[in-house]
Amino acid sequence: MVGPAVAREFSDSDIYFMRLALREARKGIGRTSPNPCVGAVIVKEDEIIARGYHKKAGGPHAEIEALNKAGDRAIGATMYVTLEPCNHTGKTPPCSRAVAASGINNVCIGMLDPNPLVNGSGAEFLRRAGIEVRHGLLEDQCRKLNQSFLTYISKGRPWVVLKAGLTLDGRITFRKNRGDAITGPQSSKWVHRLRDRCDAILVGSNTVTIDDPSLTARIDRRRGKNPTRIILDTTLKISPEAKVITHNEDRLTWIFCSSSAPPEKIIHLENLGVDVLPIPVDDSGRLSLTEALRVLGSRQITSLLVEGGAAVHGAFLKAGLVDHLQFFYAPLIAGDGGTSVIEGFRVVGGREDAVRLVNVRHRRLDDDLLISGDVVYPSNGD
Repeated sequence: MVGPAVAREFSDSDIYFMRLALREARKGIGRTSPNPCVGAVIVKEDEIIARGYHKKAGGPHAEIEALNKAGDRAIGATMYVTLEPCNHTGKTPPCSRAVAASGINNVCIGMLDPNPLVNGSGAEFLRRAGIEVRHGLLEDQCRKLNQSFLTYISKGRPWVVLKAGLTLDGRITFRKNRGDAITGPQSSKWVHRLRDRCDAILVGSNTVTIDDPSLTARIDRRRGKNPTRIILDTTLKISPEAKVITHNEDRLTWIFCSSSAPPEKIIHLENLGVDVLPIPVDDSGRLSLTEALRVLGSRQITSLLVEGGAAVHGAFLKAGLVDHLQFFYAPLIAGDGGTSVIEGFRVVGGREDAVRLVNVRHRRLDDDLLISGDVVYPSNGD
């Protein structure tokens, strides 16, 4: 691990150029998995001479994109990059070598890469090559940009986002076992952008039976990048005529079931192009969410959008597996005939024992209100 950054404050110019590098990095959101989003800006005498970002896994990294544009102008320049340059050979050669060979004499890094294959070695290589290296500039913003990558690297599972559209009294339907549209068109557009940015989307078998969703990303009258569709179905009870099965040309529908699910159903679904994944059940007879997320991590799923239903929401919260939450509130009252947004999870005690959100944001979407934030569990919570 490398030591601390050079002991001097970052200048206003440093902050400005790193913000531009972050802007570049955001262009890759939803397209780089299992790699992180990274942006780079090359500056010489306070003039930007090149920019680049990582567009997709297997393609050139942000540093290489910028260096290819800069050419010989990179000699004597400063590179601002949101994540430490890699120092190993994967699908592409190590960026640290290319930066050192380019003539760059100063590198400012947003955050060090926690990937064990890097973990400070890229910055150390650059220092040994005679390049001044500083790191930690706008680090919080750089980390937030790559929350899914950081969770994937540190925990071996995807970053989990829990999403729901609900009434003011916490209902996701107006009647039991009936699908209802709760929120408005602007919320729907936001959700499809969210799907477009996540690797996978997960629902329970009841949601498939009641709503028959496609679980695709539709953005501005065009298809977005469809997430992998994950269904929790212990006994494989969903109909083979469900849209998630019949609309599976991309072969991105995966179903988790129990190890005791009927073999003939597994074979039938696999013949329809579905990937069926038997996993253990927990003490309550429900599919083990910990094991499901481990399997998804092993398949390089770094971000997972959990869309329900209520029992699935409750199971993820009870297991302590929700990292981020987005609730879309419509200005409606459903009454007690509807389905609660969460079932099977309760807080024992009071406010101090509740699951809470931090880094909370509020956004108005026409008449709807989106409340989002990162999830924090109480140390003594149930």
